[in-house]
Amino acid sequence: MSDSQQIYVNGTYKPKEEAYISVYDHGLFYGDGVYEAIRAYDGIVFKLDEHLVRLYESAKSLRIDIGMTLEEMKGVVLETLRRNKLREAYIRIVITRGAGPMGVDPRNCDKPTIIVIAEERKPTFGSGDKGIEAIISSVRRIPRDSIDPQIKTLNYINQILAKIEAIDAGVEEAIMLNGEGFVAEASTENVFIVKRGKVITPHPSAGILNGITRQTIIGACEELGIEVVERNLTTHELYNADEVFVTGTGAELIHLGKISGRVIADGGKGETTKIIEEKFREYTRNPKHGVPI
Repeated sequence: MSDSQQIYVNGTYKPKEEAYISVYDHGLFYGDGVYEAIRAYDGIVFKLDEHLVRLYESAKSLRIDIGMTLEEMKGVVLETLRRNKLREAYIRIVITRGAGPMGVDPRNCDKPTIIVIAEERKPTFGSGDKGIEAIISSVRRIPRDSIDPQIKTLNYINQILAKIEAIDAGVEEAIMLNGEGFVAEASTENVFIVKRGKVITPHPSAGILNGITRQTIIGACEELGIEVVERNLTTHELYNADEVFVTGTGAELIHLGKISGRVIADGGKGETTKIIEEKFREYTRNPKHGVPI
């Protein structure tokens, strides 16, 4: 990384210490905005096009006009990486409604706030074989008839409250259920189990974000000849799974060794998880799955 980290803010690149936005920004006032988290591996920005498509679709659903084309945004992301001399990076794109007078009326904001950050960041829970422990949270996932979970908004209070429960319980993660009591997702990851050689994961209709890492894992399983089933998943099935793992851009892929005091199998990383993880690692460094910096 360069001596002074450069952050893109509304058309200019600024040192981290000078990268400010207005205190009247509606992203701060109301969580009115969208974002994407992306990783670069060995000079390849993994699934960049897919992430940007989702960003623009999320903004469209909130009726935020980003004000630049997808290709222009791609150029900003790549230039941010180049200016910071990064080949391995975590990238965060934040789009808010913009700054304007108080009040939820979106007409108060003339133009969006656009921020692109690129920095070094290790996987959320590390990358070792130890795995993590989770609880079943009492905080339910926001129902999809309230807001579509495919819109990746800035409002994460729901997930933060679940994470607080995990912290208070002395564990790393919380698994959230939907309004029907079926498994939805972890605070920031999608959930998978392995049972008798099959990989099972909640269907998007369960009220989950259909994560790009999730989609990648499903594709990897298909290439490996591992059957994937998307359906409702219960806590009973979690406790009695042969293997459980979660996936996301921040966490990448990490297995769960214990959930709410129940050890999953022998608590270690299962063989199927190892095979899937290895294929995922291959994908992240294959130019056909991303865009070169």
